[in-house]
Amino acid sequence: MFNDRLLSDKQEKHPKMTTNTRNRVLRTLLLNQRRTVNELAEAVDIDPISVRHHVNKLEAEGLIQSEEERHGVGRPRLIYTLTNKGMEQFPQRYLQLSLRLLQQMKENLSEKVLGEIFQELAQGIAVDLTRNVNLDGLSLKERLELLEEVLTSEGFMVNILEEDDNFYLVEASCPYHHVGGDHPEICVVDQELIAHFISAQPQRIECILDGDNQCKYRIKKTILEG
Repeated sequence: MFNDRLLSDKQEKHPKMTTNTRNRVLRTLLLNQRRTVNELAEAVDIDPISVRHHVNKLEAEGLIQSEEERHGVGRPRLIYTLTNKGMEQFPQRYLQLSLRLLQQMKENLSEKVLGEIFQELAQGIAVDLTRNVNLDGLSLKERLELLEEVLTSEGFMVNILEEDDNFYLVEASCPYHHVGGDHPEICVVDQELIAHFISAQPQRIECILDGDNQCKYRIKKTILEG
């Protein structure tokens, strides 16, 4: 109670601070879909008590939502994500248009045809992004480093890990997340982008749309030898 009252007093004196923090919380969830209070506090650089106050208000306004997630022993933790209403706080009005367009396509096209359209779309993007690059002259590691740069420029938060006989491509966020919730077939876009760079299909072992905290692909080091 005392902490909440103290926070409210500060906000009345510094309304700009409140607005900035609110926007930073929303922006953090835009780039990193599933985050706890502590992770949000670290991202916006304020204490967890203050962040909790903001997320409670944002959730009451319908801009974010929470769900319980079990994490080891003890009480489940709350994971926060943006709602579509929250997404609309950003200058991305194409979201609703994209959702309606996809819905119309699904109603009028077969699943096979829709899948082929997304696949061709991804292949076209990949060709454009690598038009001046000779992939054949690059090692797998060099290809993945280039892919990391490309995916980052496309709005993904990507990390490449190397472990034993495999590389792992980890996407901590996905720019298609809020579309993919209702239209998971859009996942073929980044999967085909990866496939173009490594000249083979990667193995997806985790997916944000399946409730995982990240999308993760396994790529064998010998994949170019096949």
